[in-house]
Amino acid sequence: MDDTPRSAGRAALLGLVVAAVTTLLAGRRLVARLTRGRLGDTTEYNTAKVSVSGPITRDRGRPSPLSGPTGATADEVVEQIEAADEDENVEALLVELNTPGGEVVPSDDIRRAAAAFDGPTVGYTTDLCASGGYWIASGCDELWARNGSLVGSIGVIGSRPNAAGLADKLGISYEQFTAGEYKDAGVPLREIEEEEREYLQSLIDGYYEQFVETVSEGREMDSETIRDTEARVYLGPDAVELGLVDELGTQDDVEEALGERIDADVELREFTPERGLAERLGIGAERVAYAAGNGAASV
Repeated sequence: MDDTPRSAGRAALLGLVVAAVTTLLAGRRLVARLTRGRLGDTTEYNTAKVSVSGPITRDRGRPSPLSGPTGATADEVVEQIEAADEDENVEALLVELNTPGGEVVPSDDIRRAAAAFDGPTVGYTTDLCASGGYWIASGCDELWARNGSLVGSIGVIGSRPNAAGLADKLGISYEQFTAGEYKDAGVPLREIEEEEREYLQSLIDGYYEQFVETVSEGREMDSETIRDTEARVYLGPDAVELGLVDELGTQDDVEEALGERIDADVELREFTPERGLAERLGIGAERVAYAAGNGAASV
């Protein structure tokens, strides 16, 4: 029996498989490049991208079913930066910032991780880099922004609800047993005393002094210049003029500048949180539900 046709068929099938695999791998590399590492995969990279998106918190907590998808937590962002620093392929770090700020210590944890990265580190803000976001940016070698970006809000806020009047109307009295004069300072069910107000304000003032000192050191700016911003946000060009931002441009411009610093074309890989299958499926379902809800609401 002649095996020539059969052998030819096997060779043709093998050729098709090899071609399909090659096309698939090439396609994944192309998708990875076109989406800047968001999709696909590539083994050729020299720059890590880590994103800080949304309010900065220690953990995700219990999100509302009506809330949209949340970004990475502070601990996850720190892990991503440290993983990039340990990756021998990574020569530079791009920190994308789109955040209104958040908790003080988690913001400082991310700033410290960025500052400790062994290589050029550039912060890049798209829409908003405010408060804790700017705290993080002060740990980067440079900060870039867009013309329409809002940058700044170098300040600290604290608040307490005052429900004393409502408690009186409802006949609710407040009684608490404490040890220590200021243990229940700021409790909303009674009027705050002047000594308590001064105590709580001193905590806010202390955080503000830390903020100013951190930005002054990281950005090499005069502390009085920072205070003169009065915790306002500024559009990109105004932020550059004040020294809060180094350059204006798109991500392509940022990558070009990073390429000059590492003397190579930037090949970007986005570092994202490592999550289990169940959590990834849960996040995917949440995003689908959120998108569907948005669509229904817009109709």
